[in-house]
Amino acid sequence: MKFEELDLHPALLKAVKGMGFEDATPIQEKCIPPIRQGKDVVGHSSTGSGKTAAFGLPILEKIQPGKGLQALILTPTRELCVQVTEALREFGRYLNVRATSVYGGVGIEPQMKAITTADIVVGTPGRILDHLERRTISFGNIRFLVLDEADKMFDMGFVEAVERIISQVPRQRQTLLFSATFSSTIHDLVRKHMNAPISIKGETHVDKTLLKQVYYDVKSYDKFSLLVHLLKKATPGLALIFCATRREVDTLNKNLKMQGLNVMAIHGGLTQSRRLHALDSLKRGHISVLVATDVAARGLDIRDVSHVYNYDVPKTSEEYVHRIGRTARAGEAGDAVTLLAERDYENFNSVLRDRSLDIRKADLPQFEKMQFVREVRHSFERPHRQYGQQGGYGHRSSYGSSRGEGSYGRPRSQGGSYGQRYSERSEGGGSERRGGRGRQGYGSHRSSGSHSQ
Repeated sequence: MKFEELDLHPALLKAVKGMGFEDATPIQEKCIPPIRQGKDVVGHSSTGSGKTAAFGLPILEKIQPGKGLQALILTPTRELCVQVTEALREFGRYLNVRATSVYGGVGIEPQMKAITTADIVVGTPGRILDHLERRTISFGNIRFLVLDEADKMFDMGFVEAVERIISQVPRQRQTLLFSATFSSTIHDLVRKHMNAPISIKGETHVDKTLLKQVYYDVKSYDKFSLLVHLLKKATPGLALIFCATRREVDTLNKNLKMQGLNVMAIHGGLTQSRRLHALDSLKRGHISVLVATDVAARGLDIRDVSHVYNYDVPKTSEEYVHRIGRTARAGEAGDAVTLLAERDYENFNSVLRDRSLDIRKADLPQFEKMQFVREVRHSFERPHRQYGQQGGYGHRSSYGSSRGEGSYGRPRSQGGSYGQRYSERSEGGGSERRGGRGRQGYGSHRSSGSHSQ
């Protein structure tokens, strides 16, 4: 559907066209009409589906500039907060609507001043609570409340904060909630705080015609060398690499720079200015590789990503789909590549429970063995003991957070012997995971023979 068919305000339509958008995405086409009608909406949609415009355009249409704070949008991360604010400013550029960002990690005084003239506030729960406690923000005129990326917000522990914020917002309001997945917590919130909401589902599946999904089964001490080879020889565009922990992001980032790659890191332990600088550098083409944790990258609109690399395998199929959804956008092809070592098998088995995923085994190419240097000091912590030696991983896992030793269970396949049980502790979260039994080796997943793609 063309944006003209949605009967948007002429000023909004002018801005949308000026940004190069002609056709509405499915979530926009389905959400904009009921939101314009004043209905509460629960949107089930993944990253890259265009949900910011889906709720932003109809809200902007109803904002009365200069009449006080009328819309509050909650986001889980600072980056998403800034991104949503910038999008609203672009969409509302001809309407004189003022939108401002409110998040932690920066001075609060400039935010206090900006709030006094804002029509829309986009904020993270923690900093919004800070303003409430200081009485530097008033919700008396709020007519629109949006919970963006609600699942990630609750995964990050903001359930109580969100509940406290909602309790301060007028009951006579329009509430919009968007989430990629729906837990019991989200269902409870919908039941308690939304008025007969309309449930709308956008496109959450992976477009198999545009996205190629492969995995490489590699020894842990060769994982880094394979990644460098793929980045240099088989990645023509921008690359987004996911790691499980902040430490692994920093360590991988340093080693990739040592191999001459133009790379930056982004995670929750970095200062806000460094995180925004990394994103801006990627968007402007100053770097070609971004290494990130899931939390830092959640919800970010990073365009023209040709390859997504899972350096560490996510724990669930939902997180896997969310990661790979950052490539193969806007009709462009993309590659999702998973680097699978022994300690990743349990997580990969969890991902494979989603039978809609078509992840095929790729043959290992010939690649040069690279030196991997363990990080001694990271950007977000005090100095700590070195966990390895220069010259590669040796007998340690390539997974930066590993403290465990011994054999690891392998994932499902057509046959083979069983691995041993193991127990290992994650440095990132400090929690212990215990693996069960798995099978040795991988064949091609749901395909007639393994092949390289």
